[in-house]
Amino acid sequence: MPVEHVVAIVLAAVGAGAINAVIGSGTLITFPTLLMLGYPPIVANISNNIGLLPGGLAGAYGYRREISRQRVLLRQLAPASLAGGLTGALLLLGLPSAVFDAVVPVLVAFGLLLVVFGPRLQRAAARHHSDDPGRAHRVLTPAATFLAGVYGGYFGAAQGIILVGLLSVLVPVALQEINGAKNVLVPLVNTIAAVVFLALRGEAVDWLVVLLIGIGSFAGGLVGASLGRRLPTPVLRAVIVAVGSLALARLLLG
Repeated sequence: MPVEHVVAIVLAAVGAGAINAVIGSGTLITFPTLLMLGYPPIVANISNNIGLLPGGLAGAYGYRREISRQRVLLRQLAPASLAGGLTGALLLLGLPSAVFDAVVPVLVAFGLLLVVFGPRLQRAAARHHSDDPGRAHRVLTPAATFLAGVYGGYFGAAQGIILVGLLSVLVPVALQEINGAKNVLVPLVNTIAAVVFLALRGEAVDWLVVLLIGIGSFAGGLVGASLGRRLPTPVLRAVIVAVGSLALARLLLG
């Protein structure tokens, strides 16, 4: 591999790891970089998915304090994420990409709207379910987490935005703690998807690309988590919307 390709992949992975730790959509940096360098789409998608796993672990480590306060929630939602990631990975290998390509921008836009209006919708939901405030959590939250996992297992770009948007409406906790939960659930999705890809399409993995993205994303994940945890909630919300809007524009404009 040419040196300039190595540098490009590592730098893209650092940026992706940092963005994923703060909110998500880092795949929109690394995946196009791999395509630009000439990797086939299926190789780029699978290798990128596996390579970003160390960055996800770094992000979770950086948010360990917030995560420790949401252990009960994470135990409840982890099975839904794993099931969704498994389903999405199988769909990637079995369906044409056009099936999901048309709805990806819609899902990202939906996630952004949920982030923006999350507090208001959260208060409205609490009033509506005042007789049983846990009902939405017990039913809707795992279902929403499963659907976000399906999307993440299939493609993954901006799945963090979608998940944070959904949880910000359905779970009455602070945005930073939702972000911490996201930094556990998204790596779970990516891990189960990686297992499926290795088992059923192992020949499509470029291990040098995986190594380079893994190194870069791990470093970026540590940096991103450190910065993200220091952001006040309004600033974090603004960063999510800004990054998500850029991701949406990139998806729409190609």
